[in-house]
Amino acid sequence: MEQILSIEFTAYVALAVLLYAIRQAANIPNRYIPIVAVFLGVAFSAFESRAFSFDVLIVGLKYALYGIGSVAAIKYAIEKAEGDGQ
Repeated sequence: MEQILSIEFTAYVALAVLLYAIRQAANIPNRYIPIVAVFLGVAFSAFESRAFSFDVLIVGLKYALYGIGSVAAIKYAIEKAEGDGQ
């Protein structure tokens, strides 16, 4: 349980929520979401470690990939729920 509430998991969830909010509010096309996710993931990773290195870049990319996957899962779940309701 402690691992679920770790800072890394919180970063994934926060990035996913932020990406979903940006996607909905700014109406950004889906093809630009991964680019936004990479910038936000790397920025968060650099902020978290207070430095920039290759390892920070890799962690930021990992945050971005998990964030994109989470947004896709949320989008799919919402579309599935809307489709079942009709």
